[in-house]
Amino acid sequence: MIDQIKGYVEQKKATSIVLFINDFGLKILMSKISIDLLPLNKEKTKILTYLHVREDILDLYGFHSDLERDTFMLLISISGIGPKLALTILSGIEPSRLSSHIIDGNIKALTAISGVGGKTAKRIIIELKDKFIKVDNDSLGIEDGSEKSKLFEDTFNALMTLGYKSSHAKEACLKLEKEGELNGPVEIVIKKALTLLIS
Repeated sequence: MIDQIKGYVEQKKATSIVLFINDFGLKILMSKISIDLLPLNKEKTKILTYLHVREDILDLYGFHSDLERDTFMLLISISGIGPKLALTILSGIEPSRLSSHIIDGNIKALTAISGVGGKTAKRIIIELKDKFIKVDNDSLGIEDGSEKSKLFEDTFNALMTLGYKSSHAKEACLKLEKEGELNGPVEIVIKKALTLLIS
């Protein structure tokens, strides 16, 4: 299996890119969210991959992060969800938000994603909820030991103590981290997270 490749993004399309490696152009199918994150013809880019092989198909799928690829692999493990539908789902929602909806059993949020009907949403929740809960409980998605990770953990634990679900608490902390707001006294950071959760 091709695990990852590096090259220059020569072209972006709605559901794929062309990555040039030593004058060789490779078509890689990707989610819209990942495509938007890639630099165009500027710098060498690493893309994680999954090679889908069937009798009449040889498609290379690309991912911006391990989390996106892991989520993709979980989705295609479900009967009735192939790589193209999994990619459509990941084009409509970030993996962290998708896992939160699955853990919460939020059928309405899942059916709001393009290509996901009621039956598919229920199947996703039934087959993946326990797996995502285990991942959520085993790791907060942060590195141990740093001041930043301690602030993340303290804020997360405080939100849990206040009665929020682990998926919601984690999502709020990740959003603060992404927006550069995960800094300062822990009391202030908790207030910022609470503002996100009640808005």
